[in-house]
Amino acid sequence: MGEARVIGYNGGMASIQALVRDYLNYLEIDKNRSVKTRENYERYLKVFLAFSRAKHEKDITVSAVKEFRLHLARTKTARGGDYTKATQAYYVIAIRNFLKYLLKQGHDVLSPDMIELPKVLRRQIDIVEYRDLERLLAAPSGNGVRVLRDRAILETLFSTGLRISELCALNRYLDLERGELSVRGKGGKIRVVFFSERAKKVLRDYLVKRTDPDEALFVSFTKAKLPKIIGRILPRTIQRLVQFYSRKAGIPDRVTPHQLRHQFATDLLMGGADLRSVQELLGHASIATTQVYTHVSSEQIKKVKNPFDGLFADKEIV
Repeated sequence: MGEARVIGYNGGMASIQALVRDYLNYLEIDKNRSVKTRENYERYLKVFLAFSRAKHEKDITVSAVKEFRLHLARTKTARGGDYTKATQAYYVIAIRNFLKYLLKQGHDVLSPDMIELPKVLRRQIDIVEYRDLERLLAAPSGNGVRVLRDRAILETLFSTGLRISELCALNRYLDLERGELSVRGKGGKIRVVFFSERAKKVLRDYLVKRTDPDEALFVSFTKAKLPKIIGRILPRTIQRLVQFYSRKAGIPDRVTPHQLRHQFATDLLMGGADLRSVQELLGHASIATTQVYTHVSSEQIKKVKNPFDGLFADKEIV
C-alpha cells in the first residue's frame, strides 16, 4: 500500500468520512471560510457520498460523478422543483475542491480536471434605472429619526456597495470627515469602502438625532409615536425597508438591497473604474465573480444617462 494513503485504525485506508471531516476543518481553519460555507460543502459532499456509496477516496471516479450529475438533473428538490444548473454546479465544485485538497495532502485520487463543470448560463444582473434610483433615494421624507435612518441606509447601500449583512454589522462611531471605513467581509477579509458626500450628509443628519448609547449604526425602532430602540437592525428589516420605499417611489419592479450593490458596481464600471478596483470595493475573492458586471448590455449603457456624475469623484479610483 502506497505511503500517500492514510492508515486508519482498522489498518486500511482512512474512511471517506474522516477525510471529509479533515477537509471541512481545513476550509474553516486554514482557508478561513465561514461556518456557513463549511455547512454548504458538508451538505454537498454528504449527498454525493450517500448516492455514490463511496467508502474511500479511490471510490470517487469519473463514472460515479457522472451518475451523480444525472441523478441531480432528474431528481426533484425537497420543495418539488428541479435542481438548477447553478445548484448542480455547486455540488460538482465541492467534489472537485475536495479532490484538490486530497491531492495536496498526497492522496492518490482522481484528478479534479477529469470532472467537467456544468455549463451555467451567465447570470443576468438586474439594475435599477437611474430615474427610478433617484426616486428611491428621495422616497424617505421627513426629519424623524426613523426616516433619517431609512434615508441613510439607502444612501449607504448605494454609496458603498456593502452586502446587507455588512451593513447590519456597522457601528455608529464613524470618521465621516475621512469618508472611508474598513469593513470585515466574507471569510474575515478586510476591505475599505467609501462614503459619497450625499451619504456623509444623511449619516450626519441621522446620527445627530440619535441620543441613545447603542453602538450599532443602524438600529430597529418600535412603531410607537416616540420610537424606542429595540436592537441592531436585521437583514430582513432592511429588505422590507427597500421594498417599502421602492413601492412608495412608484417603481414597478421589485427592488432588493442587493440590486443597489449591483447598481454600485455597474455605476463604477460605466464611470471608467477598472475591474480590479471594483473587485476590491465589492470584496470578491475572485475577479471572475466581478466580471459578471461587465456583461451589462451595451444597450443598457446607451439608454442610461447617469445623473450621479461625480458622485464618486472623491474615491480616486483608477
